Amino acid sequence: MPDVKLLESMQIYQRVAEQGSFTAAADSLGLSRASVSGAVRQLENLLGTRLLHRTTRSVQMTQDGRVFYERSRDLLADMDELQNLFREDASALHGRLRVDMPLPVARDLVIPRLPEFLRRHPDLEVELSSTDRFVDVVREGFDCVLRVGTLEDSGLIARPLGHYRTVSCASTEYLAEHGTPRSLEDLSGHRLVHYVPSLGARPPGFEYIDPDEPDREKSLPMEGAVTVNNTAAYLEACRAGLGIIQVPEAGVHPYLESGELEEVLPQYRPAPMPVSLVYANRRHQPRRVQVFMAWIAEIMKPRLI
Repeated sequence: MPDVKLLESMQIYQRVAEQGSFTAAADSLGLSRASVSGAVRQLENLLGTRLLHRTTRSVQMTQDGRVFYERSRDLLADMDELQNLFREDASALHGRLRVDMPLPVARDLVIPRLPEFLRRHPDLEVELSSTDRFVDVVREGFDCVLRVGTLEDSGLIARPLGHYRTVSCASTEYLAEHGTPRSLEDLSGHRLVHYVPSLGARPPGFEYIDPDEPDREKSLPMEGAVTVNNTAAYLEACRAGLGIIQVPEAGVHPYLESGELEEVLPQYRPAPMPVSLVYANRRHQPRRVQVFMAWIAEIMKPRLI
């Protein structure tokens, strides 16, 4: 366990990094500027690396400083949880949660339900990232991430939650102009909106499960006027009438219900997409993370198959 002086130095460094100023950090902590500067300098000497770039006008974290900032925040939160273990409100959750998930999940499911979660746990602070890139769980200090799709062997722990049913759909305006495909052959007269993680990558085409070969997903090359690398843009391109998209049904359910979008070729749906919670391999997962993951699993359950 870190000694008290080291923990104090870490807390001081956290405040300097957040304030971007030794003076502001000293004022907020009720310490002298010299003691704050000295604590950070001793911490750098102990770690053998520079944590901060210092200029006459500003203080900024180095790359190593950012890594240490994220990891030390987790450690300090764990220590706070340990200190509260035997208090009367020992069941209360404390500290910070840093999580990442796809934008549609955050927008449509998690954020609308987050107020009730935080009312139950008012001492928690949630940092919620929504990005199409795969964040580095360990280096960027994430407690857990929700991932949709097949996982790579990354050395992380994965907790399967279920599968998203996937659909192919297009806007009613697009189908009115181009017709509704009734067979795979009809797709020759249609366009996909292509989605790729990185622009320049080769789009997979129209993916589907043949009812006669249900154990193998197939792909049919298709033309497309637009290629995007963002899920929000992918949906908006479909709504704008630019072509057919293939997405988890949960992400477009409101548009299918309203009639703005229509499912096409339901007999040739893409394979369901696995949904997992992924987190670092730690001997002890803080209780706040365990509780949050259980909550996510519970609210996701009605959307999964």
